[in-house]
Amino acid sequence: MKYFLLFFILFSCYTTIYAQTAMQNGAEYTVQDSVLIPTRSGIDISATIVHKRTNFQPLPVVLFYTTYYQGKTDDFFAKLSAERDYIGIVAYARGIRSDLKEYAPYEHEGTDVYDIIDWISKQSWCNGKVGMFGGSYTGYSQWATVKHIHPALKTIVPQVAVMPGFDAPMENNVPYGNILGWANDNIYKNKLYDRGLVFEWFNSGTSFRSLDSLGNQPNPIFQKWLQHPDYDSYWQAMVPTPQEYSKINIPILSTTGYYDGSQIGAIEYFKLHNNYNKKANHYFVIGPYDHWGGQSKPQKNLMGYEIDSVANINMRELAFQWLDYILKDQPKPELLKDKVNYQVMGTNTWKHAPSLQAINNDTLTFYLDHELLLSKKPKKKAYKKQTVDFKNRENQNNYYTPEIIFDSLDASNGLIFKTEPIGTEFTINGSFTGNLFTTINKKDMDVSMALYEQMPDGKYFFLTRYVGRASYAKDNSKRQLLKSNKKESIPFDNTRFVSKKISEGSRLVVLLNINKHPFEIINYGSGKPVSDETIMDAGKPLQIKWHNESFINIPIWKN
Repeated sequence: MKYFLLFFILFSCYTTIYAQTAMQNGAEYTVQDSVLIPTRSGIDISATIVHKRTNFQPLPVVLFYTTYYQGKTDDFFAKLSAERDYIGIVAYARGIRSDLKEYAPYEHEGTDVYDIIDWISKQSWCNGKVGMFGGSYTGYSQWATVKHIHPALKTIVPQVAVMPGFDAPMENNVPYGNILGWANDNIYKNKLYDRGLVFEWFNSGTSFRSLDSLGNQPNPIFQKWLQHPDYDSYWQAMVPTPQEYSKINIPILSTTGYYDGSQIGAIEYFKLHNNYNKKANHYFVIGPYDHWGGQSKPQKNLMGYEIDSVANINMRELAFQWLDYILKDQPKPELLKDKVNYQVMGTNTWKHAPSLQAINNDTLTFYLDHELLLSKKPKKKAYKKQTVDFKNRENQNNYYTPEIIFDSLDASNGLIFKTEPIGTEFTINGSFTGNLFTTINKKDMDVSMALYEQMPDGKYFFLTRYVGRASYAKDNSKRQLLKSNKKESIPFDNTRFVSKKISEGSRLVVLLNINKHPFEIINYGSGKPVSDETIMDAGKPLQIKWHNESFINIPIWKN
């Protein structure tokens, strides 16, 4: 949820700038604020409707559905559409701008947005065509909407779309640390929790579930989410079923980024849609963007990395080009040369493929043996030991890095494995997978694994990472505790997509670790519900044997 918070801050700044620009340009709009749209539930949805004063004929409508309310600048997204000769509408999740007692994140979009579109389609100013666009929660809402597609909905553009229970508010069943702040700050508009709260929680060793009480502000959303640690029917009901995916035949454009916190959800939608609908008319765009860049204008310098010039594409502008293509019969955006469009970092080129399967022509397999990543399975069985003392709050195990390129790699009590220097350059294309074989003295653990390129100059380039709970590795809908002191396998495949040229002379590097830091939940391994565990459940230090049968698979393209 840290990406939602970043979006909230950037959104506020950007909309203020836009509002000033609009006034300077003398833009003239008709703005209808606080329009109440009826739904079958009996709960009205608040909306803002904007169109140019010079437009009198029925027009296509662009709907931006959001869970955020920013006040005076909230007509920003509606004006974006209106200035392009659409009817622009911003509609809010139920309870927002009315009674927050009705608010339930993710739970009602599937029916509420359908009813909103139904109401829109019957208005005299609508020509019968509706499109949707937007990112993050707004991206998710579009996927909830197409569970049952309204005839007037002609296209969606879900950008950096979260998938509830899959990548937000938890990723691979590991809850984000700041999901508490997201609901408190952005929805309830309560007094901000003290910035030192997570450190107080970490040092005191209280349960993750008690975090809101520790901050003296109970949060029902936070507590409800913690009641669903599995990817269970509660979460699954929010997104299309296999049968519903098979019926999604409207054209779709999805965008995300290599460093987008919601990428694994965005790409999962694309995978599932294509898996269950072989004729899916779905285009996918991904490049060196974070959560904001994947839905708007990218940063030329992304966490210290200067993106290639061809990657400097405004994703919001691309969204409107797509909407023009579908709703106004304009040319298809030039970037979309095939269904999968990805920017290869370090080459200043975009590549295009008909499917995710077609983006690589080889796979590299490396075994984790001592400090090495070996291309051949070791003949002699061995293991590398790691000890994690959860009672010790003097040090942390943290996979997070604020930069993409840095001089040295901090192991943070983890284990580092490296390949020999690469003999021939290739391109990493896609998501790395693998299987970890381990023996531990507890029943569970939260694993993190980061992948880097150590470049010929010795600097490290952060490529991608994985974080997941071992007890859900085989089935994210059912917890299966590990057996103490018995060799277990931890398969993983839900990792982020990345595309980058790996230079001759570089090494690939894996940093393997166990989460223990103030910014995410701590899994003490007792087998109890993790959100209820405290430091009293830590017991003896976690003793791990990482067996050299463990391996990773890296998809590549060889010239």
